[in-house]
This record gives sequence, C-alpha cells and structure tokens, in this order.
Amino acid sequence: MEDVRKNGTPQDIDELRAEIQRTRAELGDTVQALAAKADVKARAKDQVEQTKAAMAARVNDAKDAVTSRAQEAAGLMSVRAHEAKGIVSVRANEAKDAVSVRAHDAGDAVRRNPAPAVAIAVGAISAAAFVLTLWLIRRRR
Repeated sequence: MEDVRKNGTPQDIDELRAEIQRTRAELGDTVQALAAKADVKARAKDQVEQTKAAMAARVNDAKDAVTSRAQEAAGLMSVRAHEAKGIVSVRANEAKDAVSVRAHDAGDAVRRNPAPAVAIAVGAISAAAFVLTLWLIRRRR
C-alpha cells in the first residue's frame, strides 16, 4: 500500500515517521554543532588546552634534545680525557727516562771527577753551619 506523491516522497505512515526521526536527529546534530560554535568560552578553553598540550610536547622534545646532546658531550669528553691520559702517561714516561739517563750521566761524571760534587757538599755544609751560628748568636741576645 505504498502511495507515492508526485515529488517521490513515500506516503506510508511508518516511512514518514522514520523520515521524521532521521530529520529530527540531523536537526539535533546541527543544533549541537551551532551551539558549540556559539559557545566562545568553551572554544577558548579548548584552544587553551590545545596550546598547553602543544607546549608540553615542545618542552618534552627540547628536554630530550638537551639530554641527548649532554650525553653526546659527556661521551666525547670521556674519549678526550682518555686520550689526554694516554698522552700524559707517554710524556711522563719519556720525562722519567730522560731524568734517569741524565742522573746516570751525572753519576758517571761524579765517579770520574768527584771534586765538584765534594766542593758543592762542603759549601752546603759550610753555609748550614754559618746559618746555625747566626741563629745561635741571635737567640742569646
């Protein structure tokens, strides 16, 4: 028993009721959308929340970048410190060897000609005795 109007709209009561329900639902959605657009306070609050979320994401990204760069710098400093330690160790060994050679050469020189070493020792003992004598004289006065 379907009667159809001239414009193609169904005449059955159940179909008309279903169409009315669909139209009411669409109208309700449209009214809600318009109300949401008209609610400036809510839209501003949403915008603030979105901005806060975006800033928090940027802060986290910046923190991650700084942490990563700090770790890279620490690793580089560790490598450079290790290299410097190696260089210092090599130079210390070279200096130790040079001092050892010079001490050996000086020992040989003293063994060959002990006179300068004896003269230096006698001079040091004489200077110490002179200083001690002056100290004792001043102390008595």
